[in-house]
Amino acid sequence: QVQLVESGGGLVQAGGSLRLSCAASGREPSKYPMGWFRQAPGKEREFVAAISWSGVNTQYTGSVQGRFTTSRDNAENTVYLQMNSLKPEDSAVYYCAANFYNRTSYRADDYIYWGQGTQVTVSS
Repeated sequence: QVQLVESGGGLVQAGGSLRLSCAASGREPSKYPMGWFRQAPGKEREFVAAISWSGVNTQYTGSVQGRFTTSRDNAENTVYLQMNSLKPEDSAVYYCAANFYNRTSYRADDYIYWGQGTQVTVSS
């Protein structure tokens, strides 16, 4: 079992930045590839970013490429999502998740542990 707790969300103006953190605990959390997803009201949950267990490989959805960066500190069992140049359409609840498979993935079905989410609101 792995427990995930996101933090760092909040209200920011368009063009601003936020850094989300995902603290992991439980059984060997650093061994899991991790992902970030988001869900806005009335919309489907969507993939945002993923990172391999080593941190070497990353994957992003096109709408955040070049603006968001995911990283991890396995010594601290924490994964980060640095979000720059935020837009109102980035507003959503952001979730981190641990991937069952030993590869990065954009598929939500590949993730078995999920955090409770943190709200990000970007004002125009």
